Amino acid sequence: MRFIIRLLVTAAALWAAVALVPGILFHGPWWELLVVALVFGVLNAVIRPVLLMLSCPLVVLTLGLFIFVLNGFLLWLTGSVSRALGVDFRVEGVGAAIVGALVVGIVSLLLNIFVGDRNA
Repeated sequence: MRFIIRLLVTAAALWAAVALVPGILFHGPWWELLVVALVFGVLNAVIRPVLLMLSCPLVVLTLGLFIFVLNGFLLWLTGSVSRALGVDFRVEGVGAAIVGALVVGIVSLLLNIFVGDRNA
């Protein structure tokens, strides 16, 4: 049940990014956004730790601001993988990726506060 809630929260956060950020586009039925959320979750679980480890000196040097660039890269990569899977989710440009990742992070945080796991 916790996995489904996290997937729905991520899908809602991605929908907010599509609605608010001009360079992030999605065309398709609502359930395809769940596929994008699943791709985003898998990439964050598998690739993000490796990128954080490799870029640790740069993150420290920029006082953590480089994490925004990494999050934007992961959102852009999600768009590329989603298109390869046949889902029309696109992130056009570095600025849209970074702002979109910021929107996804903030919306996910807010939604997790309201629907977070009460038993944890």
